[in-house]
Amino acid sequence: QVQLVESGGGLVQAGDSLRLSCAASGRTSSSYAMAWFRQAPGNEREFVAACKSTCANTHYADSVKGRFTISRDNAKNTVYLQMNSLKPEDTALYYCAVDVSYWRGTTTTANEYEYWGQGTQVTVSS
Repeated sequence: QVQLVESGGGLVQAGDSLRLSCAASGRTSSSYAMAWFRQAPGNEREFVAACKSTCANTHYADSVKGRFTISRDNAKNTVYLQMNSLKPEDTALYYCAVDVSYWRGTTTTANEYEYWGQGTQVTVSS
């Protein structure tokens, strides 16, 4: 079992920055992929960013490339999402997720992530 707790969300203006954190506990491993997804009201959950190990290789949704950065501190079992140049369309509930199938490459598919946090709300006003 892996427990995930997100933090760092809030209400900001367009162009501002936020850093989300996701603290993992339980059966954690740097070999597991960790990811961020988001879901806006009325929309399906969508992939944002993911990486394994030290995040030497990262994956991003096209909509956030160049603005968001995923990183990990494996000593703290924490993954971060630095979000810059925020836009109103980034408004959503942001979820952290873990894929414990360590033999698999980093996936962007939500149903391949076994554990999820409760989410942290990000609201960007125009």
